[in-house]
Amino acid sequence: MPLGRAWSVALVGLDGRLVEVEADLGGGLPGIKMIGLPDAGLREAKDRVRSAIRNSGQHWPEDKLTLGLFPANLPKLGSAYDLAIAVAILASAGKVPATRLLGTVLLGELALDGRVREVRGVLPGLLAARKEGIKRAIVPSGTLFEAALVDGLEVYGAARLRDVVAWLEGENALARPEPPTETEPPKGLDLADVVGQPEARWALEVAAAGAHHLLLTGPPGVGKTMLAKRLPGLLPMLSPEESLEVTAVHSINGKLTAKAPLIKVPPFVAPHYSVSEAALIGGGAGIATPGLISRAHRGVLFLDEAAEFGSQRLDSLRTVLEEGEVSIARARGSVCYPARFQLVMATNPCPCAPPRETDCTCSPTERRRYLSRLSGPLLDRVDLRVRLRPMTAMGRHESGEPEPTEVVRKRVLAARDRAAARWSEHGWKTNAEVPGPALHREFALPPTTTALLNRSLERGAVTARGVDRCLRIAWTLADLDDADEPQADHVAAALEFRDRRAA
Repeated sequence: MPLGRAWSVALVGLDGRLVEVEADLGGGLPGIKMIGLPDAGLREAKDRVRSAIRNSGQHWPEDKLTLGLFPANLPKLGSAYDLAIAVAILASAGKVPATRLLGTVLLGELALDGRVREVRGVLPGLLAARKEGIKRAIVPSGTLFEAALVDGLEVYGAARLRDVVAWLEGENALARPEPPTETEPPKGLDLADVVGQPEARWALEVAAAGAHHLLLTGPPGVGKTMLAKRLPGLLPMLSPEESLEVTAVHSINGKLTAKAPLIKVPPFVAPHYSVSEAALIGGGAGIATPGLISRAHRGVLFLDEAAEFGSQRLDSLRTVLEEGEVSIARARGSVCYPARFQLVMATNPCPCAPPRETDCTCSPTERRRYLSRLSGPLLDRVDLRVRLRPMTAMGRHESGEPEPTEVVRKRVLAARDRAAARWSEHGWKTNAEVPGPALHREFALPPTTTALLNRSLERGAVTARGVDRCLRIAWTLADLDDADEPQADHVAAALEFRDRRAA
């Protein structure tokens, strides 16, 4: 009998590889064998597929059946190959024509009664298929809203295996995606709710304008968490390319919904301090899955009570903050996930954390031990450090009525536009992305402007990395002031953000 062929997609991280599923009948005693590095879940597919084919009114072949998944050296994980395997078997047995299978990928898990169940990672899988020249795709009906996000691909949704068989025979039409409906983004929290703390509010605006990392230190109840939760409302909406990046990560995690399939608002992720390192960074058996830092890609990662996370989990972020991505190696292979987020940390100044510092009962040793959980190398990667004071030290009327989010956001967007225009030739969008060598060569500031920064470096007040971060902050301050380049005052203010004893 001829070989039956169908195509599916294997995901390794966010990267997809086209998988050719071959079915060969005959040549021995009845039985079924699967080759091509299937995992335990995929090896069970032969039982799922057998029942699904029989319960869909089709005859299961009583010959020796060999299933091959090419490339043979690529690990195949999960149950998304079920639909392609079933169709390849039916094509090999001559039960369905193979003409429509050319240039078509099939994704979906089969229930025993022939229903096509939803699977994760449909969006990145179809993006990879489109890149390989595929023109059509059949996915579970429940993920049709997600598949419709891929332009240039003819997408169909199937509820049952018998629907796919009928479509291959030309007897019916599969479901097509409905036109996407534009939904208003959810209204964020308003910055006007935060009373007082003008210095912290200014730092939040600077952080939003330049995509800088931020550390907020202060006693309980002064507004650290309130400020952090309002940062996404100051950020610009995601571009179409960024939206697809973020949505692809959430697709692998199975977090997409039909109401808002395309994520356009910067995500906000706030894990509890008991989170494991694997959940934070990414991990798992076989091929590692994305962690919370990847779910925060192009958004905000907020670590409340940062000192309680533990030094191991916090220090695991050091390389990620520099690279904007995380590479995780496991026995089945290495994967790389995007993780370019803004880190916001909030911490108390000591373990007892009284409302007023004068009531603190901690010894100096206890305070140092508590704050030493935030290591020096990690703090060196945090651009802005702010100390929040108790509300007893400042009232509502000292600085007037607080500005709402929309007012501050206009200034942030204007500053971001200036930065994007300046760095557009180099491919950078925010000041935080500019590498140090470019700041010292192509965009070097006059010696009179950086004199204070150079003296701080000489006496050891800042590191070489800290100098680069001060320059990035200075450029952000200049953008907020609508200046062509930073002046000495901007550099001094940037150094003050780094040099203050906020931790």
